[in-house]
Amino acid sequence: MKTSRWIAPALLLLAIGAAGLWATLGSKYEKAPAVSYVLLDGAKFDSSQWAGKVMLVNFWATSCTTCVKEMPELIATHEKFKAKGFDTLAVAMSYDAPDFVANFAESRRLPFSVAIDNTGEIAKQFGKVQLTPTTFLINKRGEIVKRYVGEPDFAALHGLVEKLLAES
Repeated sequence: MKTSRWIAPALLLLAIGAAGLWATLGSKYEKAPAVSYVLLDGAKFDSSQWAGKVMLVNFWATSCTTCVKEMPELIATHEKFKAKGFDTLAVAMSYDAPDFVANFAESRRLPFSVAIDNTGEIAKQFGKVQLTPTTFLINKRGEIVKRYVGEPDFAALHGLVEKLLAES
């Protein structure tokens, strides 16, 4: 009878200790998928080139009114942080006509990379993205820190970007 009194608290302490060790060893964030993509100018890249950068990956479409509305804020965010190790990739959805995407990027003078996900593979790798806009914020270690469905709160996003840029 006396031993059963201390077994439950001991097991609880052991479980708490194991959970603490797990939190220390593993990251709380999911790794961003390894993807390859082609930019509007035909240049080929892959996500290994994001190492050491804070990345914003935005899935969008020219037919998406919220995407078009948020684009000036994405441009401003990119311009504000690009000199500090931040980069942006706008991924046009597979159903978006390439000539519409190219025209949009040119007429709006998008200052960041624009890829067209012709096959839908990039959207699939990022968790079967279907709704636009969907935006991922990735830290320097290649982990997805935040996923936004719809237009982000840009003030809060900027605060988080600053925090991630300050990490070593």
